[in-house]
Amino acid sequence: MVYYADTSVLVKRHVPETGSAWTRSLTRPSAGHTIITAQISLVEIYSTLNRRVREKSISATKYARLVAVVNRNWSAQYEIVEMKSLLVDETRALLERHPLRAYDAIQLASAMHANRILKAAGKPPPIFLSADLRLLTAAQAEGFATDDPNLH
Repeated sequence: MVYYADTSVLVKRHVPETGSAWTRSLTRPSAGHTIITAQISLVEIYSTLNRRVREKSISATKYARLVAVVNRNWSAQYEIVEMKSLLVDETRALLERHPLRAYDAIQLASAMHANRILKAAGKPPPIFLSADLRLLTAAQAEGFATDDPNLH
């Protein structure tokens, strides 16, 4: 299967919370799935992990270990959609159609870009994964099948 995972899903792979076990099983390389995400997800992961350090839900040592794992997995296990000018136009259009935050619109625009590439190659569309209900609603409106790790 091919999945598009936003940051809320990728963080669950590394930090225990609702949906983490399901996310880890889905993203494990031996599962054989293709996981696509936006380039901006890496920055969002760093942001989330740093917030966790400030909130003291993870230690600085744990943060360093998690960042090392995230960096090791990043290009080896994910297909990355780079932020290009084409995505800026698509993101603007999504912001005009849906009540999304900027980074969420970038995530959806990236998924739409990946879907066009997959379609041109004769492959099925990715399943859009997010723990954000507003983003899932917008993804459904744009024609994606979706799933929420918080339901697993």
